Parts: sequence; structure tokens; C-alpha cells
Amino acid sequence: MQREIDIDTVINGQKLRRRVKARQHLADFLREELELTGTHLGCEHGVCGACSVVVDGGIARGCLMLAVQADGKRIDTIEGLSDSGALADLQAAFAERNAAQCGFCSPGMLLTARELLASGSAISRAEIREFISGNLCRCTGYESIVDAIETVLHKRAATGDAPAANRS
Repeated sequence: MQREIDIDTVINGQKLRRRVKARQHLADFLREELELTGTHLGCEHGVCGACSVVVDGGIARGCLMLAVQADGKRIDTIEGLSDSGALADLQAAFAERNAAQCGFCSPGMLLTARELLASGSAISRAEIREFISGNLCRCTGYESIVDAIETVLHKRAATGDAPAANRS
């Protein structure tokens, strides 16, 4: 029988106290217990990025993190950041550039792009490619994803939200 542990966490802005299985992965907890199914399971080895979530402000792989490790942490999922509007410009650019073809990688890719754009530094196309390299996409060839991220970068720079990108 698997041991269970109580955790206190904040998920998408809501305080939550739950009893979790000691060896349950965060991605499984989010999907199975909380029905937050935007956190996808791909490789289950932390390689594909489909399970990406934001933990205390930084990207983490939900398939590598145990649910018990969420105790005392703030977790944001694609659902929470989408509902809050935090990803609206990125989501619009992904749709406009056809960067979300099958959609399986999109949640992790959007969260990773958000973290990159939040860095506040000038970003080249090569740096975008490097930053998203931990997120696998089988449909797009990445060019449309880089285009979408660069589009948001330029729009934010034009409104004073971020520095302009250096093309490379």
C-alpha cells in the first residue's frame, strides 16, 4: 500500500490542501485529481516538455516532480495562466502563425515562451530556438513557433513591455 501525505499548495491562485500518494507525480496529480488536463504526458522522462508547469515562477517538468514536492509551493498550469489572460498575446500569435498544429506540445511551449519573454532581455531567433529546445514538437518544424514568439517580442517592445529582438 502506498503511503499518503497531506500537502498545502496554491494551484492557479487557489489554496489547496490535499492528501496525495507519496510517489505520485505532479502531472498525474494535476490531471487525475484536479482534472487540469492541459498538462500533457509525453515521454514521462522530462525530455519532451509536454508536462511543463510553472512552480514558484519557473518552469518545471510535472512528470519529474512528485506531488508531495508541491507542498508550500505555487503551481500555475496552462489553464490558470490562460484563464487569467497572462498568455493571451502568445496564444493569439500561436494561432495567427499556425504554431499550434496538433496542440499536444502547445501548453508546455506556451509556458516556456512565457518564461523566455519574462526574462526582459533582447532575444534573437537563435536564442528563442535554444530556449525552447527542451520542448519537442512533431508537427511544426519549430519555425512557426519561433515566428510566434518573435511576433510577441516585437509587439511587446513596441508598447514598451520588452526590448526588441536581435535578428539572427
